[in-house]
Order: sequence, then structure tokens, then C-alpha cells
Amino acid sequence: MKALQHFKTITHHKFLVMKGCFAVGLYRQGICHDLSKYSWTEFRVGAKYYQGNRSPNNAEREDIGYSTAWLHHKGRNKHHYEYWIDYSLREIPGGMGPAPMPKKYVAEMLMDRIAASKTYLGAAYTDRAPLDYYLSAKEPAMIHPETKALLEKLLRMLACEGEKKTFSYVRREVLGRKQRNIR
Repeated sequence: MKALQHFKTITHHKFLVMKGCFAVGLYRQGICHDLSKYSWTEFRVGAKYYQGNRSPNNAEREDIGYSTAWLHHKGRNKHHYEYWIDYSLREIPGGMGPAPMPKKYVAEMLMDRIAASKTYLGAAYTDRAPLDYYLSAKEPAMIHPETKALLEKLLRMLACEGEKKTFSYVRREVLGRKQRNIR
């Protein structure tokens, strides 16, 4: 069990997400981001499978075939597109389908991906890393087309134009918030 190391990792990640969320005006989401990771259901898995360079949920998945922590986490955190999967009455009658995510959660998802890349890559992080990780997924995500288009646009903007310009765009254009004066 590596409880202390896991605690430090999730707290560092949470701090980075909070910093990003604050930069775009999502104060409540920044403060409340990933609080479920501190619950016993998720924390014990993180401490047991901690490796420091990737999500412990993947190690649990490899060990038992699924992740109990992830199943708990995705159902409580609206910044994950998996939270927005529901029975579909239009696209796939009787089947599961993605619902569009509110833009404030897409913005939080962007901050989450940036923070995860920074946390796990450390000094090797570049603004392209979140996009590369997203594109490396083995299966196409079950994500609503509108949500996918916005997320990919933001990840590509981050990769090409950097954090400052992307965060400014998210704050102004995606969330419709006024720019704050930073001195």
C-alpha cells in the first residue's frame, strides 16, 4: 500500500485542475473537482495499485478485469464523458448513447486532461501531451459528436497555441465570461 504517495499524487492533480478551472472562471468546479477520489472506495484502490506514472485504475483493470474505482468515479463526476451515457431513444432505440455535455464540464474535462498529463509526465510534459493521449485511445470514445468536436478543438488549440491562449478562448468563447485583469 502506497497511501501517502497516492494522496500526494491526487492532491497535486486536484491542485492543477483547480488552478486551470480558476483561470477560466470555474471556481466551484475547481474546488470540488475529484473529491470522490478521497472516498474509501476510490482511495484504497489508488493506494493498492499506485505506480506513480499512470492511473492506478488501469493497474486494477489489468489485475481483475475492470476497475471498481473507475466505476465509482465516473458516476459521480460530470467532467467525464462516460457520466453522460444514457439509454438513447433516438440514435439507438433501446441502446446506450452519449448525451451532449454542458460546456462547463467540457472545460473541466480539458483541465483534467492537462493536469493528468502534467502529473504523470512531469518535466516531459508539453502542451501537445493531452492531445496525444486522447488520440492514442484504442477504441473510439462513446462521446456525443458536439462534445467530441469541442474537446478536440480545445486539445488541438492547446497543442498549437499553448495554455494561455486556449484558457483565454475557453473563458471568453466557450463559457462566455469576461476576461479578468491579471497583474
